[in-house]
Amino acid sequence: MLELRSITAGYTRNAPVVRDVSLTVAAGESVGLLGPSGCGKSTLARVAALLHRPDSGTLLLDGEPVRHWRHRAPRALRTAFGVVFQQARLSADPRLPLTDLIAEPLRATGRGREVADRVAELAPAVGLTPDLLTRRPHEVSDGQLQRACLARALVLRPRLLVCDEMTAMLDASTAAALVAAVEGYRASTGAALLAVGHDRTLLERWCDRTVHWDGLT
Repeated sequence: MLELRSITAGYTRNAPVVRDVSLTVAAGESVGLLGPSGCGKSTLARVAALLHRPDSGTLLLDGEPVRHWRHRAPRALRTAFGVVFQQARLSADPRLPLTDLIAEPLRATGRGREVADRVAELAPAVGLTPDLLTRRPHEVSDGQLQRACLARALVLRPRLLVCDEMTAMLDASTAAALVAAVEGYRASTGAALLAVGHDRTLLERWCDRTVHWDGLT
């Protein structure tokens, strides 16, 4: 279970974009966080994924308080989360072919021997054909690159996924395929999901429950 209690967070001293917000995602649950652009929901998602340290408040994972964020967090905590961001081109190294992009977390955690098997398993699951895996980001579409970014988020078998506007810049068919891939992974692993977005229809169809940003503060 992931619990965020009275989180205040921001990027400028004395100017938080998130103020005293609480949210819970139970084990295996899918929660949609709905809100307009600029409200702070992406910042909260980054806090939830241990990518941004809050100014105040408490984050608990399975009842234990988290005390460190980013590279200071223990590896077991960092690898419990898989994150997919809205803008794939900003989160992908343009020098890497898609195979290496997907494999980044494995190599970073000393599991390079698993690369071939995991890429072969994940590529069809997210809709990537073998010819695409040798291409670099500038040689594929936004949708194809986001598929690779989703595979990268899944490669370490996380138990909690954070999808921050994952489908916002994609066409309807690609968005549906990515949601299906996430749900296929969740069905096979029991992973929980925090899906952040501004599309009420999508979140209500996708998630077990949807929480509006205004209801958190």
